[in-house]
Amino acid sequence: MTLASPRALGLDFGTTNTVFAMADADGAARSILFDAGDGPRATARTALTFSAESKAGRGHGVEAGPWAIQEYLEAPEDTRFLQSIKTYAASPHFPGAILYARRYTFEDLAELVVARLRARVGDALATTPRRLVVGRPVAYAGAAPDPKLAQERYLRAFGRFGFDEIHFVHEPVAAAFYFARRLAKPATVLVADFGGGTTDYSIMRFVPAGEGGPPKAEPLAAAGVGVAGDQFDFRLVDRLVLPALGKGSLYQSLGKRLEIPPSLFMNAARWNLLSTFRASPEFKTLLEMERFALEPEKIRRFIDLVEENEGYALYQAIATTKIALTDADAADFAFKAHGVDLAARVARADFESWIADDLARIEAALDEALARAGLSEQGIDRVFLTGGASFVPALRRIFLRRFGVDRIESGDEFLSIAGGLALIGERDDAAAWAAAPD
Repeated sequence: MTLASPRALGLDFGTTNTVFAMADADGAARSILFDAGDGPRATARTALTFSAESKAGRGHGVEAGPWAIQEYLEAPEDTRFLQSIKTYAASPHFPGAILYARRYTFEDLAELVVARLRARVGDALATTPRRLVVGRPVAYAGAAPDPKLAQERYLRAFGRFGFDEIHFVHEPVAAAFYFARRLAKPATVLVADFGGGTTDYSIMRFVPAGEGGPPKAEPLAAAGVGVAGDQFDFRLVDRLVLPALGKGSLYQSLGKRLEIPPSLFMNAARWNLLSTFRASPEFKTLLEMERFALEPEKIRRFIDLVEENEGYALYQAIATTKIALTDADAADFAFKAHGVDLAARVARADFESWIADDLARIEAALDEALARAGLSEQGIDRVFLTGGASFVPALRRIFLRRFGVDRIESGDEFLSIAGGLALIGERDDAAAWAAAPD
């Protein structure tokens, strides 16, 4: 299939990273590269930084991606940093964020991420393709997610860019299309996409079309669960950080000693919540708790962490430890800022015990996908693992045990979804691959 010019833009608006992709003249997917001064990269952090200039509106004083991180690191006291924005998409309880006296809806935040990143790639996206294909998880993260609400919010956010068509495709389906270009013979493919907020599975039957054309594809089943890399991070925070911030400690009330509400500490365990915690009613409760806490110094550490906007530094320390445990049997955790000085040696075996329940839920979703397809492990020809959390050894072992090393492939973990979305967008039957509203 030879293309005169790309008809579609693939948008992987991820919990951790955002990726743009289009198909080139030979029908191969290519990512739109970003360069923040440290060399071209295919991914940009799904993050925003707001400065006081954002009061003027119209995108003033707002940066996204690596530029947002740079601005925050240069002036953490004078900026507000948001990340993991996607986790709010399906939440009916997210009222928006108030930043420098302006309220931003989810739609505003999603639009700002894409608009600022689009401006940073210059001529690469100077012309808007006719069609936008956006990835969506099979199962959204969060408590009581509303998939219909998420799609409505995405439509309002991305509809502001002037595309003639917007389609939403399950993320593992897009990754399957990207993977299928490698196939030389018919195959039943299982794609497991481990993102920041969700784990999604798609099982598809592909028949290569030959002559450079698109493969014939038949969807067999999909399943997912709102557990992935961010939940693994939470387990590390819960064990290594929260006890030092007061979780599990007591306060005095009416002559009784009571546990400080554990719900307050969820705001430190989720990066997207920590970034907006200061403006929440729960933060006022935390301030009151310091007065009555039996260990007020711990609560003061938590308050200082929030007031000094140290969420990003904490996130980096946890991420560094998790990544180190990918290749080593043990790793050091260290975090020091504003009265918080934490250090610990973490054994991989302990980490794996902390995420055991999460792994069980992820494996149960795999069982569900196979059952929906009416297949056993023997009915799967290829397994494609994608997404950042796919590097976690305990997670990979599940697939090695069930499918064997010869059938498992990985690679292009951060491009596969956006690239597959772009390839689907170039097909004449692109609309047929859109996920039906839940």
